[in-house]
Amino acid sequence: MCIHQISVFVENRTGRLSDITGVLAKHEIDIRALSIADTTDFGILRLIVNQPEKAVAALKEAGITVSKTEVIAVRLRDEPGSLHNILTVLRDQGVVVEYAYAFITRKDTDACVILRVEDNEKAIRALQATGETLIAGAELYEL
Repeated sequence: MCIHQISVFVENRTGRLSDITGVLAKHEIDIRALSIADTTDFGILRLIVNQPEKAVAALKEAGITVSKTEVIAVRLRDEPGSLHNILTVLRDQGVVVEYAYAFITRKDTDACVILRVEDNEKAIRALQATGETLIAGAELYEL
């Protein structure tokens, strides 16, 4: 039930982010979600795209440093407390959340949170046991 996230090393210089998104656009790869964390000299761009394998190949071909990471995606209601509920489940099961980012889907009542956790399988079992809806890659890439 894991999905593939693309992580891209981004130098902090004018136009670098545009260069990366240009490669994706040229190869008709659609970005579903993104997050960027930066330091003074560089950033890490994390992307969920509709064609992760194609994205990795295209970015590598363009000389861009890229890697693929397995993360989990959880569908939740777009209402106060939904994120807190899933984080509480994970905390209670001793699952460490390394980072997270969220986005709203095209459905009015849904949101999605991407979680990078220390133990994907433990997190998946804990969330499924409480009735949370995990999103498979094929479904997520089409949201």
